[in-house]
Amino acid sequence: MLSYSELRKGVVFVYEGAPYEVVDSGFLRMQQRKAVMQTKMRNLVNGKVLDRNFTASDSFEEADVDRKPYTFLYKNKGEYWFADPKNPKDRFSLAEDVVGDQGKFAKDNTVVEARTFNDKIISVKFPIKMDLTVKEAPPGIKGNTAQGGTKQVTLETGAVISVPMFIEAGEVIRVNTETGEYVERVK
Repeated sequence: MLSYSELRKGVVFVYEGAPYEVVDSGFLRMQQRKAVMQTKMRNLVNGKVLDRNFTASDSFEEADVDRKPYTFLYKNKGEYWFADPKNPKDRFSLAEDVVGDQGKFAKDNTVVEARTFNDKIISVKFPIKMDLTVKEAPPGIKGNTAQGGTKQVTLETGAVISVPMFIEAGEVIRVNTETGEYVERVK
């Protein structure tokens, strides 16, 4: 069991029957009142972020969340297929809502980290930065860069993101999969 003072960033615990990860926490003490722990926590199943205050009388069960690497194989009709890297015959699929927004940057044979809770996969985490090839890019028009202009390009995975005007089709760029933003051009 965890006490309220042990709710630090990164701790995973069970709250209302679901696993939550502490995103941020801090003590708050108001005049003539007991100290409370203010926490911002993320539900690991659906991704919702909650703000909650806990007192000294609260205790929590530590969640048994396992992390295991898997290889992403391909996407087909809204399903993402994965395999165990040690045993490629051991394959399974996950729905689009389990994979989340990072799935649009999924590249074949990428090693991902899957989190399991009660022997069920609750989330998949792709590498934070991935190198992807630009498939389609409109031409940059002279004079559009006075304010540091951007344009929409299509990546090899089908995702559409904003990039600087100097990026052309066929170039490899680095993308942050958590935010969906352009990071840099890969040489």
